[in-house]
Amino acid sequence: MKIIIAPDSFKGSVSSTKAALAIERGIKSVLSDCETICIPMADGGEGTVEAILAITGGKEIYENVNDPLGRPIQASFGWVEEERTAVIEVAAASGLPLLKKEELNPDQASTYGTGQLVKRALDLGAKKIIIGLGGSATVDAGTGLLQALGVKFFNQHEEEIIMGGGRLGEIDRIDTDELDIRLLQTEVVIASDVMNPLLGEEGAVNVFGAQKGVREDEMDVFESGMNHFANVVVETVQKDYRQAHGAGAAGGIGFSLLSFLNARLQSGFSLISELSNLKEQIRTAQIVMTGEGKMDKQSLYGKVPIGIAKIAKEFDIPVCAFTGKFEGDMQLFKQHGIPIIVPIVDGPMDVTTAMNRGEELLEKAAERLMIWGQAFSKVIK
Repeated sequence: MKIIIAPDSFKGSVSSTKAALAIERGIKSVLSDCETICIPMADGGEGTVEAILAITGGKEIYENVNDPLGRPIQASFGWVEEERTAVIEVAAASGLPLLKKEELNPDQASTYGTGQLVKRALDLGAKKIIIGLGGSATVDAGTGLLQALGVKFFNQHEEEIIMGGGRLGEIDRIDTDELDIRLLQTEVVIASDVMNPLLGEEGAVNVFGAQKGVREDEMDVFESGMNHFANVVVETVQKDYRQAHGAGAAGGIGFSLLSFLNARLQSGFSLISELSNLKEQIRTAQIVMTGEGKMDKQSLYGKVPIGIAKIAKEFDIPVCAFTGKFEGDMQLFKQHGIPIIVPIVDGPMDVTTAMNRGEELLEKAAERLMIWGQAFSKVIK
C-alpha cells in the first residue's frame, strides 16, 4: 500500500514537515510495511520556505534585518544553490508573529525587512526569487520593501518619506532610478493563494486590515491612502494592476511586486505541487492524507486540503484530512473529495495545550485511523 502524506502546517503548532512525519509515525506503528511518501505543503504563507527546502534540499540563509517596526532582528530565507533560487516568506521579516497584539501599528509598520532579504538574495547571485505572501503585519503596499531596493517616495514638498501604511496618502512622486538593477535579470515569482484585488470591499484594507491593527473607524482613511498610492503607481509605471488577482495579498505587497518588479503570480499550492511532482505521486497511491490546523468554510476556497482532494479526485483516490478543529458541513467536504475528517484532539483540553501537543496528537490520530481502517475497511475504501 502506498500512502501520500501531504499536510499544510497546523499554524502556531506544527510545521507541515513535522506534521507529515508525525502522521507517518502513526501510520507505521500499525502498518509497518506500507510505503509512505511525505510531501510537506504550503500555500505561500507560513511554511512555504520549509516545504520547498524539504523538496529541493536547499538551506536557510540568515540575515540581520528590520522587523515591521524597524527593530533589528535576524530573519532567514531559503536558498537553493544549484538553481540560484531564493525562497522568501514575507512573514519572516514583516510578519504578524513578530509583534505582540498591543504592538500592532498599521501606521508605521513597514515591509523594509523583507526588502533587505531580497537584497541579500541578489547579493548571493539569485536568478529567481520566490516571495511567499502571507501573515504580514503591514498595510504599506510593499513600499518599505521597495525602499530597501532603492525606490524613493516623495511628498508634494519633495521631501523623501520613510514609508509606513499611514503615509501612502502623502506620496506625490515615485523615483525608481535607483531601483536595484539586478532585478532586471531576476525572475520574481509571487507565491500566494490570496486572490483579492488591491482596493474595494474585497481589497487589502477592508478584508485584511483588521488583523494588522486597522480599527473600524480607520478603514476609510487607510483605503483612501491605498487608493491614492495606486493612482500614483499607475501614473509612474503606466501599468494598472489594481484589479489583478493577488494584488491585495499581504497588505498590498502583491500590487507593488507586479507593478515594479514585473513579478508573476503563481498559486503557492500549485508551485509546491509542481516541485514535488505531487500529481504523479497521488496517481500511483492508494490513500492520500492531508490536513491543516482548522477546517471550516474558508478551507473550501482553495486551501491545501481542497487542492489535494481535487487532484486525488481525478484518479478516484480516497482522501483523509486531519485537523485541530472542524467547523462546517461535512457533506460539502465530501462533495469536494474529502470523505473523512479526523479531529486530532482525543479528549477535553484547552487550545494552548492542544497546540503544544500538536505532533503527539497527530501521531495518535493517524494511529487510530489505521486501526479503524483495519477494522472497518469499507470506511477507507
